[in-house]
Amino acid sequence: MNKTKTKKVLSMLAVGAIATTQLASVFAAPSTIGTGIVTGDASFDTNIIWDGNFPGTASGTISGIKVNAQVAPTLNTTFSAKEINLGLLTAGVTASGSIDIEVGTNAANGVTITAQSASGGLTNTSNASLQINSLTTDGTAESYTFESAKNLEDSTVAGFASNGDYTAAEMNNTTPVVIYNTNKPELTELTNADVTFKVSATSNAQTAAGDYQDTLNFVVTGNF
Repeated sequence: MNKTKTKKVLSMLAVGAIATTQLASVFAAPSTIGTGIVTGDASFDTNIIWDGNFPGTASGTISGIKVNAQVAPTLNTTFSAKEINLGLLTAGVTASGSIDIEVGTNAANGVTITAQSASGGLTNTSNASLQINSLTTDGTAESYTFESAKNLEDSTVAGFASNGDYTAAEMNNTTPVVIYNTNKPELTELTNADVTFKVSATSNAQTAAGDYQDTLNFVVTGNF
């Protein structure tokens, strides 16, 4: 009877030893027990490694998963009026008029605004050869200028800088003139315009009578 019990115990110990040996060989530490993948891209595949312990852990690292987002570009400009009226010119007396311009944009490198005369001067509406500018091709020298002055800055972006203080430039051709530029985004804030654009003209005693007009073209460029 005792011999039988002893044999059974020895048999169970032997089975336990065999099982332990088999577990040790199957679950060698550390060991790969699975794979981490990203659907559609095998370059992310990585092994899941078990530390060989019960209780224990298994882990794998999948790195390089990107998070993408977009912010749509915006650029808005408001002009305070559709025309600048210099009125009746008096010889030798400068007449001036202006409009306010407000810009709002999220362009990373700010904006640039240029103004351009379509004809290079105030042109007589009855005779296009007659112009008010500083040239003397029509036999008289007058003056026609653009200039600008910046107002309160309305950007809260660190490092924001603007330039709108451009002194008078004679408009004797149709070359665009920079009147405002910035380096970073700025708000649309209609209480105080970003820049005031000014036009001035001076006639002389020999300036031919008549109506004079120029068309101005403004280009607002967002530097994204």
